[in-house]
Amino acid sequence: MKRIMVLAGLVLAGNLVFAQTPNTLTSKEKKQGWKLLFDGTSTKGWHTYLRDTVGSKWQVKDGALVFDPTQPQSGGGDIVTNDVYENFELELQWRISKGGNSGIIFDVQENPKYNATYLTGPEMQVLDNKDAEDNKKQNHLAGCLYDMSGDSTVSRPKTPGEWNQVRLIQNKGHLTFYLNGIKTYEGQIGSDEWNNMVAHSKFSNKAFADFAKVARGHIALQQHPGSSGWRNIRIRQL
Repeated sequence: MKRIMVLAGLVLAGNLVFAQTPNTLTSKEKKQGWKLLFDGTSTKGWHTYLRDTVGSKWQVKDGALVFDPTQPQSGGGDIVTNDVYENFELELQWRISKGGNSGIIFDVQENPKYNATYLTGPEMQVLDNKDAEDNKKQNHLAGCLYDMSGDSTVSRPKTPGEWNQVRLIQNKGHLTFYLNGIKTYEGQIGSDEWNNMVAHSKFSNKAFADFAKVARGHIALQQHPGSSGWRNIRIRQL
């Protein structure tokens, strides 16, 4: 009996290890509708914004999608999903270098008349809160709805180099953000509250005339100062 219990324990431990392998889905998760946006070995499913391929600054290293700022500048730019998404639940892990900065931008309208992803898509901030230059405003901290909502009471990122867990939900324009299990934002795109936040943000500038006008689009990972790493990127449509 003891031997059977030991063997059962080993099998259970093995199943747990398998379930926790980065960039994989269990049978249960597949049945729930989850799909991987990063396979852990390639940049398949992504391209640099307004281009056909992924620039050389974005590489796959040790099972992570990594932005490497040391590569030639010509290989830069935000990367976006090949597909567009409307009502979805997105989960991923990110880590940032000391002083680093990045972001998860969604509802991106990929059109040559917009020269950047952030002109049309809202952003969940990715940041080293302590040493990044862009840490002066409370709603610029990690996990916040960038330049619109959030502060240090909900922004609790891990130490640079450690993995952070994101859950981002958009359902009929209703947004809910979580960083490391803490809700950092919830609200409705286009509501009076939303429009007031936009009016008091950088997005009130006429250059952002089409900001967050369509709750459907590409998902982007942002090029910004420092190195960023991404893994376990998965999505299910609602």
